[in-house]
Amino acid sequence: MDIKNAQLAVDSWIKEHGVRYFNELTNMAQLTEEVGEVARIIARRYGEQSEKESDKAKDLGEELADVIFVVLCLANQTGIDLEKAFEKKLDLKTKRDHDRHHANKKLK
Repeated sequence: MDIKNAQLAVDSWIKEHGVRYFNELTNMAQLTEEVGEVARIIARRYGEQSEKESDKAKDLGEELADVIFVVLCLANQTGIDLEKAFEKKLDLKTKRDHDRHHANKKLK
């Protein structure tokens, strides 16, 4: 599914299963919460913190999908064409960072 269709799917889901979009501030808080859940899994599973038994069943893919869902909600409710914005950002990063990263001795 491309980004444009993902935005449409989220909008359809909200219209069919939700009452309405939460307001932007609520969605920003939700996004922060979801990113925190991703951070917790990464810190414990791949970082130096020990993973609690209760965290071992958590699905990183599901938590990343939660982040994407809320980002798509925010894009929809603020009128952002996220696919277009992402393509623009990727082009900018390609032009700006190509030589920079190849010249970074820390990445060798």
